[in-house]
Amino acid sequence: RDNDKRMNDAPAHGSISSFQAFAMSIASRVGTGNLAGVASAIALGGPGAVFWMWVIAILGAASAFVESTLAQLFKVKGDKSFMGGPAYYILKGLHKRWWAVTFAVLITLTFGFAFNSVQSNTISDALASSFAVPREATAWALCLLTLAVICGGVQRISRVSEIVVPVMAIAYIVLAAVIIVMNIGRFPEILMLIVSNAFGADEVLGGTVGAAMVMGIKRGLFSNEAGMGSTPHAHALAKVEKPHDQGTVAMVGMFIDTFVVLTLTALVVISTLYAGNGILAQGAVDGVTKTNMAQIAFGMVFGESLGNGFVAICLLFFAFSTILGWN
Repeated sequence: RDNDKRMNDAPAHGSISSFQAFAMSIASRVGTGNLAGVASAIALGGPGAVFWMWVIAILGAASAFVESTLAQLFKVKGDKSFMGGPAYYILKGLHKRWWAVTFAVLITLTFGFAFNSVQSNTISDALASSFAVPREATAWALCLLTLAVICGGVQRISRVSEIVVPVMAIAYIVLAAVIIVMNIGRFPEILMLIVSNAFGADEVLGGTVGAAMVMGIKRGLFSNEAGMGSTPHAHALAKVEKPHDQGTVAMVGMFIDTFVVLTLTALVVISTLYAGNGILAQGAVDGVTKTNMAQIAFGMVFGESLGNGFVAICLLFFAFSTILGWN
């Protein structure tokens, strides 16, 4: 309580608003996992994987609340902004310096190099296949754009995020909703397909329930990042009255990531490629891979060129904002 009061009374210079922290956390969550990741989960685990994505998101909301609240409780005042995250509450709360240092090193390697490589590679794949942009050109452009933003510190990252994130999310939600409305008559069939693929007797005997569960949990965690310790760094930067206020904001971020963006992608893919007269329902799978399912799904409604281009642009903004958030 004393630490909370000290932080609230601290000068606001360098701090960011709760919405800016929310936008940064959404930028970190909403990335390739919400497009290519969902398609990959459905391709490898079937439509039932979506059900397990929902389950892991509900459980993960508690993790998101706790880790972001702790980040606020144990944040410290830096020269230019607040600083906080798992390394800080491990050090200050559990008094385990070796554990805090280990976490700091591992998360830097994991998100700074490995996970960012996944995002940048997906961007280059999408732009190369849709617009024939050379991969080297994409790599240089990403490096320069990322450098220009992150050199401005967390304030510039937060300002870019609060502009880019709402615009890209609204555009994607609108077009995905158009496809869903066009296939609204198949909605009961889609829900039945998701549930039956997750629990059906045939799927149990065939062993596909396990595949759906594994893929749903894996891809769901990669998408929502609950408990991974990444988004608390953004939530620790916010200046709020009570720590649990930001924890609640983190839970809202989980909801938007999984039950809005991820679910819309899943419904678009299933309604066009699986339900009704979908090409996968008919067994025609030539040219359909786990990486281009989202593009084919949008292309079936808006035309191949427009569908591929739209998904490629969405991937660009989704993945680039994630790179900024992780940095």
